Amino acid sequence: MELITDLINIVLHLDSHLLALTQQYGVWIYAILFLIIFSETGLIVFPFLPGDSLLFVAGALCGVGALDAYILMPLLIAAAFTGDNTNYWIGRLVGKRLVKIGNSRFLKHEHLDKTHAFYKKHGGKTIIFARFLPIVRTFAPFVAGIARMTYRQFMMFSAAGSAAWISFFVVGGYFLGNVPIIKNNLTLMILVIVFISITPAILEFIRQRRNSNT
Repeated sequence: MELITDLINIVLHLDSHLLALTQQYGVWIYAILFLIIFSETGLIVFPFLPGDSLLFVAGALCGVGALDAYILMPLLIAAAFTGDNTNYWIGRLVGKRLVKIGNSRFLKHEHLDKTHAFYKKHGGKTIIFARFLPIVRTFAPFVAGIARMTYRQFMMFSAAGSAAWISFFVVGGYFLGNVPIIKNNLTLMILVIVFISITPAILEFIRQRRNSNT
């Protein structure tokens, strides 16, 4: 319970935590951010990491000069891309064996089923769309690997999705994060980003409940 409380506190006060880490670790903050983005994208045990809000706040810190956008953006695009590819090959090489193990604390069948349905509906474009959907973006490359999606096609969609996702939130944070009304209400802005991110999952849950009641 304490771990969940700490995680919520970090997400809600991401601006102050990230600024403190930047001041504490200096240039090593780039390695920390790389690791977080890589892990959320590349390791199916970390779907809960705060990707969207983290990128927005990092962009805001670029806007005030605490971070260098010319270093940050290509580095995080590389993190997202390599994470995607790592997850793809995990899915392709050992994914079916992991799934047969059954539900675990992190690898839940409902997450896989939801991602697989999304993948069947949108095909390869899922790799791009999933970038903007928490949890789905963690499982999409894993499912693509299990489905043995052509690797060349996967790389193309992964590169496009990685660049679009990182650019959207970092550039958005750079230009909007330090607008006075947003800067003074950054915690609220983070909550809005989190809410928008999970809205598709909420709508899908409502749709499934309605279908089960009919």
